[in-house]
Amino acid sequence: MSDACVGGCLCGGVRYRISAPPQGVLACHCRQCRRMSGHFYAATAVPKDAFELTEQKTLKWFASSVTSRRGFCAECGSSLFFDHGPEEPIGISAGSFDDTAGLVFAAHIYVDEAGDYYTLPEHERQFTRREWSEGGWKSLRRSS
Repeated sequence: MSDACVGGCLCGGVRYRISAPPQGVLACHCRQCRRMSGHFYAATAVPKDAFELTEQKTLKWFASSVTSRRGFCAECGSSLFFDHGPEEPIGISAGSFDDTAGLVFAAHIYVDEAGDYYTLPEHERQFTRREWSEGGWKSLRRSS
């Protein structure tokens, strides 16, 4: 699992290291994530004090809302990070880890915005925009 603690973009212009176990992977089906990724977006998160950029020469941030920004590589286009603000953990694209062993799927969120061209698996936990907005990560503890 030591390799799962580092990751980066496709071209290597952005690299990071985490020093805490990542939270469960979320599949976000919101309209923004679907537009940004071309489908739903799979991400995990860690507290900001457990996240370190080790290379950021091609990192760019896009303000996707008043309170949130998305980090991506300006060279290869890899979508990497989601920052909800100073008090929230940093979201990290699950596929950007060098080794994904040890990452565990947690839930589908914003399922009421899912594309109508695919079906959500009924056996996995699901939260609407309202449900996730009201509880966030705490929702996972209540529903397990």
